[in-house]
Amino acid sequence: MKRVILSAVLAIAFCTASFASKVVAKGPTFTALGDYKIETATNPAMINGEECKTFTISYAYSPMSVKVAVWKAGKCTKYVVMSDKLSVQYVCNGAWFGVEKLDKALQKDGISTSDSELNLNEYYHQKLISQTRLSEIESTQMIAAYFPLLLNNQTEVVAAK
Repeated sequence: MKRVILSAVLAIAFCTASFASKVVAKGPTFTALGDYKIETATNPAMINGEECKTFTISYAYSPMSVKVAVWKAGKCTKYVVMSDKLSVQYVCNGAWFGVEKLDKALQKDGISTSDSELNLNEYYHQKLISQTRLSEIESTQMIAAYFPLLLNNQTEVVAAK
């Protein structure tokens, strides 16, 4: 009887752990939003009818949640970044990694870049972030650290304590 109960408890624990999101990275942003935490999302995003690997970024001092869908388009990997305030894409083509406004093709999915929420000065600074090949996790870490700077008004997304 003890073996049956122990087996049932282990099975439940294993099932619960398999459905939980997995933390893949943590780090500082050096912004008012505080440190970031990147987890694998439980539901993948659909971009142009394709199911894409998706990460969720959360920040220590903000209720804002950011989804990053990894979309492979030919030789280029695009990271479609979606939040309540702003949506952009970061592009890695092997030679460089940087930010861009969203493709027109994504507008039919209801995703677009709002120029009123975009800090244009920081946007132009982030056009070229790295000139080396980055992995998906490294790219997502860069996004987690740099994306808050693109917000026109960061104080709106910081939680008051």
